[in-house]
Amino acid sequence: MARHMLPCALASANKTLMNRVDTSLIALRRILRATELFGRELAQSVNLTAAQFRVLQIVADREHCTATVISQQMRITQATVTSVVDKLVRKELVVRERSQTDRRQTNILITEKGRQTIAEAPDPLQQKFVRKFSALPDWEQAGLIAALERVAAMLDAEEIDAAPVLDTGEIRDPH
Repeated sequence: MARHMLPCALASANKTLMNRVDTSLIALRRILRATELFGRELAQSVNLTAAQFRVLQIVADREHCTATVISQQMRITQATVTSVVDKLVRKELVVRERSQTDRRQTNILITEKGRQTIAEAPDPLQQKFVRKFSALPDWEQAGLIAALERVAAMLDAEEIDAAPVLDTGEIRDPH
């Protein structure tokens, strides 16, 4: 009789595992889909990528900002920052200006059009996340970080250059 129960228990365990795998994949897909939809909404409303919008926010939060500061805060290369800032300059959302104190340094300043763009943009997905994540107790934040890092490792994504921006596209926008 024990022989007949073993295949049933194995089938049940396998079914439970597959349900958990499916549930995990659905949760991942929902996260990816939410970032994709937000990216589309941002592009339609203010014609910016999530990365461009984040750079604009960083510049707006400071009296003056350099590419180095943006690069360090977003954890992306200065070349990528330069590319994003170039696009923001072309859209007249920021300007580059030589520093008055150090002529070797170039400051990036937000324009009035840039401030207006921030005001008109939908609530960024990462800000929604930050609000809700910040409200969690420390132990839950730590557990969530550990789980997300484990998922990244499971997807062999530990070495992928990623800024703290919820977006499914490349940081470098081809437009």
